[in-house]
Amino acid sequence: MIKRILDLPILLERKSFFLFGPRGTGKTTLIRNTLGNAFVIDLLEIRIYREYLKNPSILAEQKLKPVVVIDEVQKLPEILDEVHRLIETRKLTFLLTGSSARKLKRGGANLLAGRAWWAEMFPLTSHEIPDFELLTYLNRGGLPAVYPSNDYHEELKSYTGLYLKEEIQNEALTRKISNFSEFLDLIALCNGEEVSYQSIAIDCGVSANTIKNYIQILEDTLVAFQLPGFTKTRKRKSISRAKLYFFDVGVVNSLAGRGNIMAGSELFGKAFEHFIILEVRAFLSYFRKNVKMYYWRSTSQFEVDLVLGTQWAIEIKSTTMVQNKHLKGIRALKQENNIENFAVVSCDTNERVTKDNITIFPWNLFLQRLWQGKIIL
Repeated sequence: MIKRILDLPILLERKSFFLFGPRGTGKTTLIRNTLGNAFVIDLLEIRIYREYLKNPSILAEQKLKPVVVIDEVQKLPEILDEVHRLIETRKLTFLLTGSSARKLKRGGANLLAGRAWWAEMFPLTSHEIPDFELLTYLNRGGLPAVYPSNDYHEELKSYTGLYLKEEIQNEALTRKISNFSEFLDLIALCNGEEVSYQSIAIDCGVSANTIKNYIQILEDTLVAFQLPGFTKTRKRKSISRAKLYFFDVGVVNSLAGRGNIMAGSELFGKAFEHFIILEVRAFLSYFRKNVKMYYWRSTSQFEVDLVLGTQWAIEIKSTTMVQNKHLKGIRALKQENNIENFAVVSCDTNERVTKDNITIFPWNLFLQRLWQGKIIL
């Protein structure tokens, strides 16, 4: 088993937790290997699900251990009332896991009023993979069953098909699965780009409101997230439209039919940017940093790929030699004087600092310092 950054025993010493993440990110494996003494209720098992569906109060009649895990809790939101009561009356600690928060968020479920905090599970990061290889990751992504596989194309194809079947069709999140499937292929081609509901709607032959709902489904099932525009600029007007990113590089590759990504190609550059953003996102979540992620683009088309609160503005370039032409966007944002640090993460060999204090990081050095806690405070 690959050692994961998320330490469930330490997490649960502090509080009960909701733990959500897309299917296949390793939640069940992590629970099995690190919470061996917990009382586990797997709602994916039909018999168990039917028992608790008929009478959720039987939870209190079980010989429960101090830590109780309820897997796929979104399948039975009603059980959260019992969880709430047991946290209060018996001081039990719960880990409530799932791959979709849609039913909980939209069904008026009891979210325990602060008695359980929220954590997320992501695909494998560079920090977790022994002998990490960048090009391998950019082609395969970080799903634990995919990254080490020699048949990763088939694994990814199977995964995306399984997602459509189980998360969308079985949960009846949308009536027309064929329309959603077409949308999913199209939106994968738009990964890392600004979201235009109207433009995507025209391409899919559905309404803009339908596209908005489809994107909400992707977010609620944790398959994608939006990166909002950074708008706290005065010298240059900013664009507020968000960008959409999928949760895994390999899943995007499969849906978009990219084929093999070669070093130095345009696709390499897109996947490299996606990879760095996913690494930062995972770090912020795992280490519970309250730092918001943005991108910045001005109406005059200056752009910076990643803005982290007011701590960092980071441009991501796959070039092996960052030059002045690559620094136009970050220098334009630097003139606003409202961000502390500026950097470019690239495939350069050596770290260097420009005369105007922009740090050029080799990607592996940046990630090493990120996971050591030396980049984001």
